Amino acid sequence: MKIALLDDWQNNAHTFAEFDRLKSDHQLDVFTDTVDGAVLVKRLQPYDIIMAMRERTSLQADILSQLPHLQAIITCGMRNAAIDLNYCKAHKITVCGTESPGHATSELAMMLIGMLARDLYKSVHAMASGGWQVSTGRDLRGSKLGILGLGRLGCQVAQLGIAFGMSVQAWSQNLSRDKCAKEGVSYAPKNDFFSTSDFISIHLKLSDRVKGLVGANELALMKPDAFMINTSRAPIIDQPALLAALQEKRIGGAALDVYDQEPLLADDPLRGLPNVILTPHIGYVTAQTMTVFY
Repeated sequence: MKIALLDDWQNNAHTFAEFDRLKSDHQLDVFTDTVDGAVLVKRLQPYDIIMAMRERTSLQADILSQLPHLQAIITCGMRNAAIDLNYCKAHKITVCGTESPGHATSELAMMLIGMLARDLYKSVHAMASGGWQVSTGRDLRGSKLGILGLGRLGCQVAQLGIAFGMSVQAWSQNLSRDKCAKEGVSYAPKNDFFSTSDFISIHLKLSDRVKGLVGANELALMKPDAFMINTSRAPIIDQPALLAALQEKRIGGAALDVYDQEPLLADDPLRGLPNVILTPHIGYVTAQTMTVFY
């Protein structure tokens, strides 16, 4: 069989699983870049099996319908919005997923909160360039952490915030006060949530219902020194509205791990903003997680 392993950006998939075992009986090709459109179709047309690293490549009907040999898609994790499951079901293309440790993203979110609080990015660069102290940070203890979406990852971040002595509150469209009480956090109505949180960390599953949930109105409610952290999905925030708020310094800043287009374009206006920490979608990218995935 012909097997394509997609989006191995660091060219290290072979270090996490024994892929050589496939090569004696099958053709295995590993791709380290991400392409789309006609280039993607041409690349994938020969293959019987596609192994997808999370949602790095979109496998919707317009692409899948042009892959005549495709029999199965294997994805890392048990949920992948980039795969058109309805098309696969209708055309008898098997879709399988893997287990996932499920804690690396929440750890990264908490690390980014800490970096924003202490303005560590500026301090690290000052030291690297021969400088010394350049900024004064703030305490986490006693500050208010807002969790947007109190699911599995949201609950993990809430508990990490509590461990740091933060006051934790949560809101989402269907969140109940009982759920908040069970997790030991406060429920805040939407406007109060955005206007009183010092840090807002997003942990929602992407759906049409939450696209653009954080827009210009919500950003306008935030304190001028409050921070937005997004390790979930970029479309949950209205990206032009966020960019404007950051450029005009209407909020304290942001830490972002997810983007509308990935990899992020070299000339994207988010790059280089002094009040933004950007990480290259590494929420789940740890050796332990990649070993389970691959």
